[in-house]
Amino acid sequence: MAKLLLNLRGVPEDEADEVRGLLEQYHLDYYETPPNRWGITQGGIWLRDAEQYPQAKRLLDEYQRRRFERVRGEHEAMRRRGELETVTQRILREPLRFLIYFLLMAVILAFMTIPFLHLALSG
Repeated sequence: MAKLLLNLRGVPEDEADEVRGLLEQYHLDYYETPPNRWGITQGGIWLRDAEQYPQAKRLLDEYQRRRFERVRGEHEAMRRRGELETVTQRILREPLRFLIYFLLMAVILAFMTIPFLHLALSG
């Protein structure tokens, strides 16, 4: 019976490709389910033989640990070189988007607080 190895929700395409390559390298039989058209599921990588799951899980855990360390190192190197975008830089790059989001948050906050202010002032 098949067993889900990796839910593809939020998984970058390069990571999914690397996992596929790992499974092929170790000759683990798998198949993929595509994302659902309505966005309920994002697809997954399934092992055909559930008995291969312990081996596949060990390989996947080790792969994810190495990937985490690599990506963390890359992020830290970018931070040291000053290549990471700051919040201020992002606001300056897209001021209209920032203004629209800020106004939407203000409207939502107003709708949430005005009824309570009316209750407090009328009581």
